[in-house]
Amino acid sequence: MSQTPRDLLYSDVEEDLRASVRDLLKDKAGPEALLARVETAEGYDLKLWRTLADEVGVAGLAVPEELGGHGASAREVAVVAEELGRSVAPVPFLGSVVLATTALVHAGARDFVGRLAAGQAIGALAVPLSTAPGAGFPSSVTANPDGTLTGRVGTVADASVADLLVVPAAGPDGPGLYVVEATAATVSELVSFDLTRRVADVELSNAAAVLVASGPEAASALENALLFGAGILASEQTGVAEWALTETVAYLKGRYQFGRPVGGFQSLKHRLANLYTNLVLARAAARNAADALATGTDVPIAVAVAQARNAPIAVKATEEAIQLHGGIGMTWEHPAHLYLKRAKADEIALGTPGRHRARLADLVDLPA
Repeated sequence: MSQTPRDLLYSDVEEDLRASVRDLLKDKAGPEALLARVETAEGYDLKLWRTLADEVGVAGLAVPEELGGHGASAREVAVVAEELGRSVAPVPFLGSVVLATTALVHAGARDFVGRLAAGQAIGALAVPLSTAPGAGFPSSVTANPDGTLTGRVGTVADASVADLLVVPAAGPDGPGLYVVEATAATVSELVSFDLTRRVADVELSNAAAVLVASGPEAASALENALLFGAGILASEQTGVAEWALTETVAYLKGRYQFGRPVGGFQSLKHRLANLYTNLVLARAAARNAADALATGTDVPIAVAVAQARNAPIAVKATEEAIQLHGGIGMTWEHPAHLYLKRAKADEIALGTPGRHRARLADLVDLPA
């Protein structure tokens, strides 16, 4: 049975969106600003985030128009994630736009979605950042008979700047998805390996909560958010790898040794060629995952392939960038270490490559 070919190339609309985001990040989140920002106590650049949310409209990008958003698809969200990966800008895009908002959209929580889509609030999905799609409904938080929540969730992405916490909780009638105002929880920021994406522990003690979905609907909303997050994360990893290759090529062209550019040495050319080949593969996998999320076609398979492939590619690219930059690449003053830390943190986020390979084997009926 023939299938209609899928166009994974970037559309004109997507390229225009990319240009807008890239220009803003180049102006507001360049290497010097980035290095200065991660040295501060607050870490996040909330002024930049408000500009992205209000002027560019990324906060409500994939939210349906009837819920107050722009009605774009996962493909456009993936383009933004790719550019944020290129800059590792310290903004709560993954926690708020990708995870929390997606969960609330699938739960049909119109009022809360509207606040997030308009950029009036920042959200965080209260699950450990390492939680993979297919992991099942968590039980670390329980719903009390009076509707309040009690429990603790560790390493929640972007929780330290969140206004709303989307909390999966086990109740007497089964799983439920709740919204908790961050002021009702105790949020303790941790020392994060990735300085550009902070994680925090969330403690709930009889915290007032609003139930937005229950039973199978709650489980489905959570699973869709995790799938969406893992699929979009592949585009972020592509952006990280692209930055590593682009900056390394530029450096090797300008660095001379023995009277010739270092990049002219054959062994280094081979290493760069391997990085380029891997980047092409990463972009193809990420685009396929984004298109699958947009069309609903083989979503779990496309996401598992993208994460199994892109996470190690981003790590390898950033490791090579540090090595090929020589001494300067090892210093705190060069941003390469921030990209390596983002790549390593992303390798664990929303499931490790091994976890996704195992899930893929199960999805396509391969023996374990």
